Amino acid sequence: MDDSASARTTVAVDPRHVGYTHIMYLLHAVSVVIGVTSAAFIVTAFVFGLPSIIAVIMNYARRDQVRDTWLESHFRWQRRTFWFALLALVVSSLMFWPFVIILIGIPLLLLSYFAIGVWTIYRIARGWLALNRLRPVSP
Repeated sequence: MDDSASARTTVAVDPRHVGYTHIMYLLHAVSVVIGVTSAAFIVTAFVFGLPSIIAVIMNYARRDQVRDTWLESHFRWQRRTFWFALLALVVSSLMFWPFVIILIGIPLLLLSYFAIGVWTIYRIARGWLALNRLRPVSP
């Protein structure tokens, strides 16, 4: 077995939790696809989209069941991705919306939303790839 996965855990992983984690990544990815294929921004579809909100609720509902397993890193990774994306969205909106009046804020706001969206895609892809290899996500 991979030493990075077994050395840091004390509890065996239930295979159903691996599938559950795949479903959470899938829901987050669906929100991103909605953002890419619609008029919404990736980050707004991710943070405010029903699939991601369901995934976050699922995450909190089962996080105690994966404690002390390598899956705990995936649960933490997904929660942090969601909450940091929301925080970045709020901060960038508060920073750039006042400048929208003088038009310079529009490209800055769009650029910040794009950057947060790319970061979100990276985090989902990196986490899901690690899960496919049955490895924890390293920060």
